[in-house]
Amino acid sequence: MAMTKWFFEPGHTAAEFRARHMMVTYVRGQPKNVHGLLEVDPDKPEEARVEATVDATQVFTGQPQSDAHLRSADFFDVEHHPTWTFVGSRIQQVSGTEFEVTGDLTVRGVARPVTFDVTYLGQWDTPWWEEGRDLGPRRRAGFAATTRINRHDFAVSWNDVVDRGGVVVSPMVDVTVGVEAVLESSETAA
Repeated sequence: MAMTKWFFEPGHTAAEFRARHMMVTYVRGQPKNVHGLLEVDPDKPEEARVEATVDATQVFTGQPQSDAHLRSADFFDVEHHPTWTFVGSRIQQVSGTEFEVTGDLTVRGVARPVTFDVTYLGQWDTPWWEEGRDLGPRRRAGFAATTRINRHDFAVSWNDVVDRGGVVVSPMVDVTVGVEAVLESSETAA
């Protein structure tokens, strides 16, 4: 049995959330600086361990006024809760490349169980550049994860009413995470 340890490369790992806005479209945000780790025995993926941390202070929508509002106490209250975390506690393999990863998602200091649908995208040996030199190859693996959460479950409840009973922001939020993990080490157990 070989346990492998991977880290999420922040430059190539990204998260995005989207919620309905003004009843007609979606508003999107991208938190920056997504870090994480994955420990997995390829022969026993159901025993894997995954953790991720997102820097909520860097939420980006492309609109400075929206960014400031999302960071405020009306939404994420990043002054008091600067990070979001996910700690996977159960992994179920659904098919050869499909998994359900369940764990605690913590946003705004509130932890709730969430299940991500995860697709394993494969792995490849690639260059690894440091200080202008290729120190590779390094093994990389890719994953795409999605889930839908109710933002009210995490005390993210600001809203306003628009014409005919509509709302500014929907309660349901789609979350997508793209992970590029880099093999850190491999340990062989007896």
